[in-house]
Amino acid sequence: MACQPAAPILEGLNLHLDIDEGTLLANVILLAKTVDENGNVGISISTSPGTSWLDQLGLITAATEMTKPSFACTCEDD
Repeated sequence: MACQPAAPILEGLNLHLDIDEGTLLANVILLAKTVDENGNVGISISTSPGTSWLDQLGLITAATEMTKPSFACTCEDD
């Protein structure tokens, strides 16, 4: 599996973060579902430098809660 820079791939996905201007990102986890040319489904994960396993666990757990229907999204579609 080849390691590729994420930025060019993400640019075309129209992703947005609901953060105030001037807010710094402390840690980032990129989690992606992949499908290869044979239709095999996989998952890929990458983290920003300095992201500990505890940061990863906390972010993934919080994201799981945020995907539940009871969590209201504050992002507005552009």
